[in-house]
Amino acid sequence: MINYDWLKKVGATNEFVAVLNDQPHLGLNFLLVLAGLAVQCLLIWFIHFATLKPEQTKKKAKKPALDKVRAGPGRK
Repeated sequence: MINYDWLKKVGATNEFVAVLNDQPHLGLNFLLVLAGLAVQCLLIWFIHFATLKPEQTKKKAKKPALDKVRAGPGRK
């Protein structure tokens, strides 16, 4: 049987740990729901990233030439 006492270290209450120790399938369901939500978030991010139009992406600014930057007023 699964022991959920390790959840007390991350801030779970005694009642929550007692319920999970009594009904361990709830803990598995909880972890599966969290994993499913994470997968959905990644899928939404990927769809957003893949469907960006070229004009919606940020252009990288060109760096000025070093010779012109270092040559201050009066320098050649």
